[in-house]
Amino acid sequence: MVSMRDSDAKDVIDKTAENLKNEMKMPDWARFVKTGVSRERPPEQDDWWYIRSASVLRRIYIDGPVGVSKLSSFYGGSKNRGHKPSHFRKGGGKILRTILQNLQALGYVETLPKGRKITPKGQKLLDNAVRRRKN
Repeated sequence: MVSMRDSDAKDVIDKTAENLKNEMKMPDWARFVKTGVSRERPPEQDDWWYIRSASVLRRIYIDGPVGVSKLSSFYGGSKNRGHKPSHFRKGGGKILRTILQNLQALGYVETLPKGRKITPKGQKLLDNAVRRRKN
């Protein structure tokens, strides 16, 4: 049996994002925001919210328990500062907080004193995505 850590991340995230589209609603403000200070424009994909949610769920599965600060460091990037050298900047925390709250409301993650960890329901969702990818 293929485990979550052995499988291709893009395939698992795409399959999980398809499932999350049916269960989760993207906020109205999410169409207009950048994903971090290091970005110049908002995402071009219409379903970027669900892809990011699936990616966050996978990241919690692998690294958990994690908090917003660690996740924003993971989703950060290099800020283009013109002729000056680039510097690393964290990703947007509001997006990650809202996604974590939505995943928690669906029962896929739970809160611990040191962050959030995945629940058995969330593990099952990701494991089913791995299984479907294999077939």
